[in-house]
Amino acid sequence: MPGASAESLASAAGKAAKKGPPPVHLWNPPFCGDLDMRIARDGTWYYLGTPIGRHGLVKLFSSILRKDGNDYFLVTPVEKVGITVEDAPFVAVDVEAEGTGRDQRLTFTTHVEDRVTAGPDHPIRVVRDPETGEPSPYVLVRANLEALIDRKSFYRLVDLGTHEERAGESWFGLWSGGEFFPVIPSAELA
Repeated sequence: MPGASAESLASAAGKAAKKGPPPVHLWNPPFCGDLDMRIARDGTWYYLGTPIGRHGLVKLFSSILRKDGNDYFLVTPVEKVGITVEDAPFVAVDVEAEGTGRDQRLTFTTHVEDRVTAGPDHPIRVVRDPETGEPSPYVLVRANLEALIDRKSFYRLVDLGTHEERAGESWFGLWSGGEFFPVIPSAELA
């Protein structure tokens, strides 16, 4: 993979970050191969099998992350490298609720300090493990990139949930930004 390295990506991302959020959606550089970089389910970034301990560097890399189809890439104006993401690239580590009912707004903060308010442009979805039924909740952060909502935040969301009728069925879910996000059919709650 000539030219592509974590150092060259960090340098390019740092230059772009000085001008505001990088417009990675506009960049179409040549694919330079895969980089031995992985984002674990808990949000830890690894390079060459070692955790990246510098939060600033992780935050910088997260700013140039893009998802095309099912694949994840770090993208700069001059290179595009593939990385591995075990689940979602971000973890929502906090949630703030304002208002109640249909006027409620749920604002999430990720481990890389992105803030997003759930609503039509930033939906919440819950996937249940087919074997265990264990829920995995997500919120869309930006352009195909989701955050896994951590357990403590999800428990707080459950306390804010309500029951609503949808297509003739009662659902337990959440209101945010004028949108209702179903979590589980009410009949399945114990």
